[in-house]
Amino acid sequence: MDKRESMSRVDRFLRIFTDVRPGEGVTALLLALNVFLILEAYYVLKPVRESLILGQGSAELKSYLSAGQVVLLAFIVPLYGRLVAGFARRRLITSVTMFFVGCLCLFYILGRAGVPLAIPYFLWIGIFSLMIVAQFWSFANDVYTKEEGERLFPIVGFGASLGAVVGAAQAARLIQRIGVYELMLVGATLLILQMLVTNHIDRRVLRRAVHKAAETGTHHHDKVIGGRGAQVFAVVFRTRYLLLMGVMLLVLNWVNTTGEYILGTVIRQRVVETVATGQAGGATVEALIGQAYARYFGAVNIIGLVLQLFVVSRVVKHRGVKIAIAVLPCISLLSYNVLAFLPLLGVVLSAKVAENSVDYSLNNTVRNMLFLPCTREQKYSAKQVIDSFFVRLGDVFSALLIFVGTTWLTLGPRGFALANVCLVVVWLVLAILIGRQYQKLVATGQPPTSR
Repeated sequence: MDKRESMSRVDRFLRIFTDVRPGEGVTALLLALNVFLILEAYYVLKPVRESLILGQGSAELKSYLSAGQVVLLAFIVPLYGRLVAGFARRRLITSVTMFFVGCLCLFYILGRAGVPLAIPYFLWIGIFSLMIVAQFWSFANDVYTKEEGERLFPIVGFGASLGAVVGAAQAARLIQRIGVYELMLVGATLLILQMLVTNHIDRRVLRRAVHKAAETGTHHHDKVIGGRGAQVFAVVFRTRYLLLMGVMLLVLNWVNTTGEYILGTVIRQRVVETVATGQAGGATVEALIGQAYARYFGAVNIIGLVLQLFVVSRVVKHRGVKIAIAVLPCISLLSYNVLAFLPLLGVVLSAKVAENSVDYSLNNTVRNMLFLPCTREQKYSAKQVIDSFFVRLGDVFSALLIFVGTTWLTLGPRGFALANVCLVVVWLVLAILIGRQYQKLVATGQPPTSR
Protein backbone atom coordinates (compact mmCIF):
# COMPACT_ATOMS: atom_id res chain seq x y z
CA MET A 1 0.00 0.00 0.00
CA ASP A 2 1.23 3.51 -0.76
CA LYS A 3 2.45 5.38 2.33
CA ARG A 4 0.10 8.33 1.81
CA GLU A 5 -2.86 5.99 1.38
CA SER A 6 -2.16 4.43 4.80
CA MET A 7 -2.21 7.82 6.48
CA SER A 8 -5.33 9.25 8.10
CA ARG A 9 -6.66 12.70 7.39
CA VAL A 10 -5.21 13.86 10.70
CA ASP A 11 -1.77 12.56 9.73
CA ARG A 12 -1.91 14.26 6.33
CA PHE A 13 -3.05 17.57 7.81
CA LEU A 14 -0.28 17.60 10.43
CA ARG A 15 2.33 16.96 7.75
CA ILE A 16 1.87 20.63 6.80
CA PHE A 17 3.72 21.48 10.00
CA THR A 18 6.14 18.60 10.58
CA ASP A 19 7.08 15.09 9.44
CA VAL A 20 4.18 12.95 10.70
CA ARG A 21 4.19 9.22 9.91
CA PRO A 22 1.13 6.94 9.55
CA GLY A 23 -0.75 6.46 12.82
CA GLU A 24 1.12 9.19 14.73
CA GLY A 25 -1.25 12.12 14.30
CA VAL A 26 -3.92 11.26 16.87
CA THR A 27 -1.47 10.67 19.73
CA ALA A 28 0.41 13.87 18.89
CA LEU A 29 -2.84 15.85 18.94
CA LEU A 30 -3.90 14.26 22.24
CA LEU A 31 -0.57 15.23 23.79
CA ALA A 32 -1.02 18.74 22.40
CA LEU A 33 -4.51 18.84 23.98
CA ASN A 34 -3.02 17.57 27.23
CA VAL A 35 -0.45 20.35 27.55
CA PHE A 36 -2.99 22.87 26.18
CA LEU A 37 -5.22 22.17 29.19
CA ILE A 38 -2.26 22.42 31.59
CA LEU A 39 -1.15 25.82 30.29
CA GLU A 40 -4.75 26.99 30.06
CA ALA A 41 -5.21 26.10 33.73
CA TYR A 42 -2.00 27.88 34.73
CA TYR A 43 -2.87 31.10 32.91
CA VAL A 44 -6.37 31.03 34.42
CA LEU A 45 -4.80 30.69 37.88
CA LYS A 46 -1.98 33.21 37.33
CA PRO A 47 -4.13 36.38 37.68
CA VAL A 48 -5.31 35.05 41.05
CA ARG A 49 -1.68 35.17 42.19
CA GLU A 50 -1.27 38.79 41.12
CA SER A 51 -4.59 39.78 42.67
CA LEU A 52 -3.73 38.24 46.04
CA ILE A 53 -0.07 39.24 46.28
CA LEU A 54 -0.66 42.86 45.25
CA GLY A 55 -3.92 43.15 47.19
CA GLN A 56 -2.76 41.47 50.41
CA GLY A 57 1.01 41.95 50.05
CA SER A 58 3.31 44.09 47.92
CA ALA A 59 5.39 44.05 44.73
CA GLU A 60 8.59 43.75 46.82
CA LEU A 61 7.22 40.66 48.55
CA LYS A 62 7.14 38.86 45.18
CA SER A 63 10.94 39.05 44.88
CA TYR A 64 11.54 37.76 48.39
CA LEU A 65 9.20 34.80 47.90
CA SER A 66 11.32 33.48 45.00
CA ALA A 67 13.89 32.41 47.58
CA GLY A 68 11.13 30.72 49.56
CA GLN A 69 10.13 28.68 46.52
CA VAL A 70 13.71 27.43 46.14
CA VAL A 71 13.77 26.31 49.79
CA LEU A 72 10.45 24.50 49.42
CA LEU A 73 11.56 22.80 46.20
CA ALA A 74 14.65 21.47 47.99
CA PHE A 75 12.22 19.43 50.12
CA ILE A 76 9.43 18.76 47.61
CA VAL A 77 11.54 17.45 44.71
CA PRO A 78 13.02 14.57 46.78
CA LEU A 79 9.47 13.64 47.85
CA TYR A 80 8.50 13.55 44.19
CA GLY A 81 11.54 11.35 43.59
CA ARG A 82 10.19 8.82 46.09
CA LEU A 83 6.90 8.69 44.20
CA VAL A 84 8.79 8.18 40.95
CA ALA A 85 10.72 5.31 42.54
CA GLY A 86 7.59 3.49 43.65
CA PHE A 87 4.75 4.35 41.26
CA ALA A 88 3.84 3.30 37.74
CA ARG A 89 3.61 6.15 35.24
CA ARG A 90 -0.18 6.59 35.21
CA ARG A 91 -0.51 6.34 38.98
CA LEU A 92 2.27 8.88 39.47
CA ILE A 93 0.70 11.49 37.21
CA THR A 94 -2.81 10.92 38.60
CA SER A 95 -1.64 11.19 42.23
CA VAL A 96 0.37 14.38 41.69
CA THR A 97 -2.40 16.03 39.65
CA MET A 98 -5.08 15.21 42.23
CA PHE A 99 -2.85 16.63 44.96
CA PHE A 100 -2.74 19.97 43.12
CA VAL A 101 -6.51 19.82 42.52
CA GLY A 102 -7.04 19.22 46.23
CA CYS A 103 -4.85 22.23 47.05
CA LEU A 104 -6.99 24.46 44.80
CA CYS A 105 -10.20 23.28 46.46
CA LEU A 106 -8.67 23.97 49.89
CA PHE A 107 -7.51 27.44 48.80
CA TYR A 108 -11.02 28.21 47.56
CA ILE A 109 -12.60 27.21 50.89
CA LEU A 110 -10.04 29.16 52.93
CA GLY A 111 -10.28 32.20 50.67
CA ARG A 112 -14.06 32.28 50.94
CA ALA A 113 -13.65 32.04 54.73
CA GLY A 114 -11.52 35.20 54.72
CA VAL A 115 -8.15 33.55 55.39
CA PRO A 116 -5.22 35.57 53.90
CA LEU A 117 -3.73 33.47 51.07
CA ALA A 118 -1.24 35.81 49.36
CA ILE A 119 1.97 34.13 50.54
CA PRO A 120 0.90 30.44 50.53
CA TYR A 121 -0.81 30.74 47.14
CA PHE A 122 2.16 32.57 45.61
CA LEU A 123 4.54 29.87 46.85
CA TRP A 124 2.17 27.10 45.72
CA ILE A 125 1.57 28.35 42.16
CA GLY A 126 5.28 28.96 41.60
CA ILE A 127 5.96 25.32 42.43
CA PHE A 128 2.85 23.98 40.71
CA SER A 129 3.54 25.76 37.40
CA LEU A 130 7.00 24.24 37.12
CA MET A 131 6.30 20.74 38.43
CA ILE A 132 3.09 20.06 36.48
CA VAL A 133 4.62 21.22 33.17
CA ALA A 134 7.86 19.31 33.80
CA GLN A 135 5.83 16.18 34.61
CA PHE A 136 3.94 16.48 31.34
CA TRP A 137 7.15 16.74 29.30
CA SER A 138 8.56 13.78 31.23
CA PHE A 139 5.51 11.84 30.12
CA ALA A 140 5.89 12.99 26.50
CA ASN A 141 9.58 12.01 26.57
CA ASP A 142 8.56 8.60 27.90
CA VAL A 143 5.93 8.11 25.19
CA TYR A 144 8.20 8.98 22.26
CA THR A 145 11.54 7.67 21.11
CA LYS A 146 14.33 10.11 20.28
CA GLU A 147 13.48 10.04 16.58
CA GLU A 148 9.73 10.44 17.16
CA GLY A 149 10.20 13.24 19.68
CA GLU A 150 12.33 15.34 17.36
CA ARG A 151 9.62 15.12 14.69
CA LEU A 152 6.49 15.43 16.82
CA PHE A 153 7.37 17.70 19.76
CA PRO A 154 6.74 20.83 17.61
CA ILE A 155 3.06 19.80 17.37
CA VAL A 156 2.90 19.07 21.09
CA GLY A 157 4.57 22.40 21.86
CA PHE A 158 1.93 24.24 19.85
CA GLY A 159 -0.64 23.01 22.36
CA ALA A 160 1.34 24.73 25.14
CA SER A 161 1.59 28.00 23.20
CA LEU A 162 -2.13 28.01 22.36
CA GLY A 163 -3.11 27.07 25.91
CA ALA A 164 -1.25 30.09 27.30
CA VAL A 165 -3.04 32.44 24.91
CA VAL A 166 -6.51 30.96 25.53
CA GLY A 167 -6.02 30.74 29.29
CA ALA A 168 -4.98 34.39 29.58
CA ALA A 169 -7.95 35.50 27.47
CA GLN A 170 -10.37 33.39 29.54
CA ALA A 171 -9.01 34.73 32.82
CA ALA A 172 -9.50 38.33 31.68
CA ARG A 173 -13.19 37.62 30.97
CA LEU A 174 -13.97 35.27 33.87
CA ILE A 175 -12.38 37.24 36.70
CA GLN A 176 -14.98 39.99 36.25
CA ARG A 177 -17.92 37.63 35.84
CA ILE A 178 -17.33 35.02 38.56
CA GLY A 179 -14.64 36.47 40.86
CA VAL A 180 -11.06 35.77 41.90
CA TYR A 181 -11.51 32.68 44.07
CA GLU A 182 -13.86 31.02 41.60
CA LEU A 183 -11.01 30.96 39.08
CA MET A 184 -9.38 28.39 41.37
CA LEU A 185 -12.27 26.01 40.72
CA VAL A 186 -12.02 26.64 36.96
CA GLY A 187 -8.33 25.76 37.13
CA ALA A 188 -9.06 22.61 39.15
CA THR A 189 -11.62 21.49 36.56
CA LEU A 190 -9.12 21.98 33.73
CA LEU A 191 -6.53 19.95 35.64
CA ILE A 192 -8.98 17.06 36.08
CA LEU A 193 -9.75 17.15 32.34
CA GLN A 194 -6.06 17.04 31.42
CA MET A 195 -5.53 14.15 33.84
CA LEU A 196 -8.27 12.20 32.06
CA VAL A 197 -6.60 12.94 28.72
CA THR A 198 -3.27 11.76 30.13
CA ASN A 199 -4.81 8.49 31.31
CA HIS A 200 -6.41 7.96 27.89
CA ILE A 201 -3.07 8.56 26.13
CA ASP A 202 -1.30 6.19 28.52
CA ARG A 203 -3.82 3.43 27.89
CA ARG A 204 -3.62 4.05 24.15
CA VAL A 205 0.18 3.88 24.14
CA LEU A 206 0.15 0.81 26.37
CA ARG A 207 -2.30 -1.01 24.05
CA ARG A 208 -0.07 -0.29 21.06
CA ALA A 209 2.99 -1.48 22.98
CA VAL A 210 1.23 -4.70 24.01
CA HIS A 211 0.04 -5.27 20.43
CA LYS A 212 3.55 -4.71 19.10
CA ALA A 213 5.01 -7.04 21.74
CA ALA A 214 2.50 -9.74 20.75
CA GLU A 215 3.53 -9.42 17.11
CA THR A 216 7.21 -9.80 17.99
CA GLY A 217 6.68 -12.55 20.56
CA THR A 218 7.88 -10.46 23.53
CA HIS A 219 6.15 -9.39 26.72
CA HIS A 220 5.19 -5.93 27.88
CA HIS A 221 3.67 -4.67 31.10
CA ASP A 222 3.53 -1.34 32.88
CA LYS A 223 6.31 -1.12 35.47
CA VAL A 224 7.16 1.39 38.14
CA ILE A 225 9.55 4.01 36.86
CA GLY A 226 12.14 3.08 39.43
CA GLY A 227 15.12 5.03 40.67
CA ARG A 228 16.71 6.19 43.87
CA GLY A 229 13.94 8.25 45.40
CA ALA A 230 15.38 10.98 47.60
CA GLN A 231 18.71 10.99 45.75
CA VAL A 232 17.28 12.94 42.82
CA PHE A 233 19.67 15.85 43.35
CA ALA A 234 22.59 13.41 43.34
CA VAL A 235 21.41 12.04 39.98
CA VAL A 236 21.76 15.52 38.49
CA PHE A 237 24.98 16.57 40.18
CA ARG A 238 26.76 13.30 39.33
CA THR A 239 25.72 13.29 35.67
CA ARG A 240 27.60 15.87 33.60
CA TYR A 241 24.97 16.10 30.88
CA LEU A 242 22.14 16.72 33.36
CA LEU A 243 24.19 19.17 35.42
CA LEU A 244 25.04 21.18 32.32
CA MET A 245 21.32 21.38 31.50
CA GLY A 246 20.52 22.51 35.04
CA VAL A 247 23.13 25.26 35.01
CA MET A 248 22.04 26.35 31.52
CA LEU A 249 18.43 26.76 32.69
CA LEU A 250 19.61 28.65 35.75
CA VAL A 251 21.55 31.12 33.59
CA LEU A 252 18.73 31.33 31.01
CA ASN A 253 16.19 32.26 33.68
CA TRP A 254 18.67 34.65 35.31
CA VAL A 255 19.09 36.47 32.00
CA ASN A 256 15.38 36.48 31.16
CA THR A 257 14.25 37.72 34.57
CA THR A 258 16.85 40.49 34.55
CA GLY A 259 15.70 41.39 31.04
CA GLU A 260 12.13 41.69 32.32
CA TYR A 261 13.39 44.08 34.99
CA ILE A 262 15.09 46.20 32.31
CA LEU A 263 11.86 46.26 30.30
CA GLY A 264 9.77 47.23 33.32
CA THR A 265 12.17 50.03 34.25
CA VAL A 266 12.23 51.51 30.75
CA ILE A 267 8.44 51.27 30.33
CA ARG A 268 7.83 52.98 33.66
CA GLN A 269 10.30 55.77 32.87
CA ARG A 270 8.66 56.45 29.53
CA VAL A 271 5.13 56.36 30.95
CA VAL A 272 5.98 58.70 33.82
CA GLU A 273 7.52 61.16 31.34
CA THR A 274 4.43 60.92 29.12
CA VAL A 275 2.07 61.68 32.01
CA ALA A 276 4.30 64.47 33.38
CA THR A 277 4.39 66.27 30.02
CA GLY A 278 0.62 66.07 29.61
CA GLN A 279 0.71 63.71 26.61
CA ALA A 280 -1.21 60.86 28.24
CA GLY A 281 -4.66 62.06 27.22
CA GLY A 282 -5.91 61.74 30.78
CA ALA A 283 -4.71 58.15 31.23
CA THR A 284 -3.04 57.17 34.51
CA VAL A 285 0.45 55.74 34.88
CA GLU A 286 -1.01 52.33 35.82
CA ALA A 287 -3.32 52.31 32.78
CA LEU A 288 -0.51 53.18 30.37
CA ILE A 289 1.78 50.53 31.86
CA GLY A 290 -1.03 47.98 31.52
CA GLN A 291 -1.57 48.92 27.89
CA ALA A 292 2.14 48.63 27.13
CA TYR A 293 2.35 45.16 28.69
CA ALA A 294 -0.83 44.03 26.93
CA ARG A 295 0.73 44.92 23.56
CA TYR A 296 3.99 43.28 24.62
CA PHE A 297 2.37 39.99 25.72
CA GLY A 298 0.18 39.97 22.62
CA ALA A 299 3.18 40.33 20.30
CA VAL A 300 5.09 37.60 22.14
CA ASN A 301 2.15 35.16 22.01
CA ILE A 302 1.31 35.73 18.34
CA ILE A 303 4.91 35.50 17.11
CA GLY A 304 5.51 32.48 19.36
CA LEU A 305 2.50 30.67 17.86
CA VAL A 306 3.67 31.33 14.30
CA LEU A 307 7.20 30.16 15.11
CA GLN A 308 5.88 27.03 16.79
CA LEU A 309 3.74 26.08 13.80
CA PHE A 310 6.01 26.88 10.88
CA VAL A 311 9.61 27.29 12.09
CA VAL A 312 10.41 24.94 14.99
CA SER A 313 10.10 21.61 13.16
CA ARG A 314 12.07 22.91 10.17
CA VAL A 315 14.94 24.20 12.31
CA VAL A 316 15.18 20.88 14.13
CA LYS A 317 14.92 18.86 10.92
CA HIS A 318 17.44 20.82 8.85
CA ARG A 319 19.83 22.10 11.55
CA GLY A 320 19.39 19.55 14.32
CA VAL A 321 19.07 19.89 18.08
CA LYS A 322 22.76 20.80 18.39
CA ILE A 323 22.24 24.05 16.47
CA ALA A 324 18.66 24.71 17.62
CA ILE A 325 19.61 24.86 21.31
CA ALA A 326 22.10 27.66 20.55
CA VAL A 327 19.65 29.87 18.61
CA LEU A 328 18.11 31.66 21.63
CA PRO A 329 21.41 32.60 23.34
CA CYS A 330 22.63 34.00 20.02
CA ILE A 331 19.49 36.15 19.76
CA SER A 332 19.86 37.26 23.39
CA LEU A 333 23.55 38.10 22.88
CA LEU A 334 22.69 40.36 19.97
CA SER A 335 19.70 41.89 21.78
CA TYR A 336 21.53 42.86 24.97
CA ASN A 337 24.54 44.18 23.08
CA VAL A 338 22.18 46.53 21.23
CA LEU A 339 20.40 47.45 24.49
CA ALA A 340 23.73 48.34 26.11
CA PHE A 341 24.14 51.14 23.55
CA LEU A 342 20.48 52.01 22.82
CA PRO A 343 18.34 51.45 25.95
CA LEU A 344 15.30 52.98 24.26
CA LEU A 345 11.74 51.71 24.76
CA GLY A 346 11.25 50.54 21.15
CA VAL A 347 14.60 48.73 21.17
CA VAL A 348 13.95 47.09 24.56
CA LEU A 349 10.47 45.97 23.51
CA SER A 350 11.73 44.53 20.22
CA ALA A 351 14.57 42.70 21.97
CA LYS A 352 12.31 41.16 24.62
CA VAL A 353 9.62 40.19 22.10
CA ALA A 354 12.28 38.41 20.01
CA GLU A 355 13.79 36.72 23.06
CA ASN A 356 10.56 35.54 24.66
CA SER A 357 8.79 34.45 21.46
CA VAL A 358 11.76 32.25 20.54
CA ASP A 359 12.05 31.03 24.14
CA TYR A 360 8.39 30.00 24.35
CA SER A 361 8.48 28.22 20.98
CA LEU A 362 11.78 26.91 19.59
CA ASN A 363 13.81 26.91 22.79
CA ASN A 364 11.09 25.39 24.97
CA THR A 365 10.50 22.57 22.47
CA VAL A 366 14.18 21.83 21.93
CA ARG A 367 15.20 21.86 25.58
CA ASN A 368 12.53 19.23 26.25
CA MET A 369 14.00 17.16 23.42
CA LEU A 370 17.28 17.07 25.34
CA PHE A 371 15.75 14.46 27.66
CA LEU A 372 14.89 12.02 24.85
CA PRO A 373 18.15 10.00 25.24
CA CYS A 374 17.72 9.80 29.06
CA THR A 375 16.56 6.92 31.25
CA ARG A 376 13.01 6.89 32.62
CA GLU A 377 14.25 7.91 36.07
CA GLN A 378 16.16 10.84 34.57
CA LYS A 379 13.13 11.88 32.50
CA TYR A 380 10.94 12.11 35.62
CA SER A 381 13.10 12.71 38.72
CA ALA A 382 16.05 14.62 37.26
CA LYS A 383 13.79 16.70 35.02
CA GLN A 384 11.89 17.93 38.07
CA VAL A 385 15.16 19.06 39.67
CA ILE A 386 16.29 20.84 36.51
CA ASP A 387 12.96 22.37 35.43
CA SER A 388 11.89 23.52 38.90
CA PHE A 389 14.78 23.94 41.35
CA PHE A 390 17.36 25.29 38.89
CA VAL A 391 14.82 27.57 37.20
CA ARG A 392 13.73 29.13 40.51
CA LEU A 393 17.38 29.45 41.53
CA GLY A 394 17.82 31.61 38.43
CA ASP A 395 15.10 33.93 39.80
CA VAL A 396 17.00 34.23 43.07
CA PHE A 397 20.28 35.10 41.34
CA SER A 398 18.46 37.71 39.26
CA ALA A 399 16.93 39.23 42.39
CA LEU A 400 20.40 39.39 43.98
CA LEU A 401 21.85 41.03 40.87
CA ILE A 402 19.07 43.62 40.80
CA PHE A 403 19.48 44.31 44.53
CA VAL A 404 23.25 44.78 44.25
CA GLY A 405 22.93 46.74 40.99
CA THR A 406 20.34 49.17 42.32
CA THR A 407 21.55 49.46 45.94
CA TRP A 408 25.33 49.55 45.67
CA LEU A 409 26.29 49.99 42.01
CA THR A 410 23.47 52.33 40.88
CA LEU A 411 23.14 50.50 37.57
CA GLY A 412 20.61 51.64 35.02
CA PRO A 413 19.17 49.71 32.06
CA ARG A 414 22.48 50.00 30.20
CA GLY A 415 24.44 48.51 33.11
CA PHE A 416 22.05 45.58 33.54
CA ALA A 417 22.15 44.96 29.77
CA LEU A 418 25.97 44.70 29.96
CA ALA A 419 25.66 42.28 32.87
CA ASN A 420 23.30 40.17 30.77
CA VAL A 421 25.78 40.18 27.88
CA CYS A 422 28.34 38.51 30.17
CA LEU A 423 25.77 35.98 31.37
CA VAL A 424 24.62 35.17 27.83
CA VAL A 425 28.20 34.33 26.82
CA VAL A 426 28.22 31.70 29.60
CA TRP A 427 24.80 30.49 28.47
CA LEU A 428 25.98 30.14 24.85
CA VAL A 429 29.03 28.09 25.90
CA LEU A 430 26.78 25.79 27.96
CA ALA A 431 24.36 25.39 25.02
CA ILE A 432 27.22 24.40 22.71
CA LEU A 433 28.54 21.83 25.22
CA ILE A 434 25.06 20.36 25.75
CA GLY A 435 24.43 20.18 21.99
CA ARG A 436 27.64 18.21 21.53
CA GLN A 437 26.77 15.88 24.40
CA TYR A 438 23.29 15.29 22.97
CA GLN A 439 24.73 14.45 19.57
CA LYS A 440 27.17 12.02 21.17
CA LEU A 441 24.43 10.30 23.21
CA VAL A 442 22.25 9.91 20.13
CA ALA A 443 25.15 8.49 18.11
CA THR A 444 26.02 5.90 20.77
CA GLY A 445 22.42 5.10 21.73
CA GLN A 446 23.40 5.22 25.41
CA PRO A 447 21.76 7.33 28.15
CA PRO A 448 23.86 9.88 30.07
CA THR A 449 25.86 8.18 32.82
CA SER A 450 27.16 9.36 36.18
CA ARG A 451 30.72 10.51 36.53
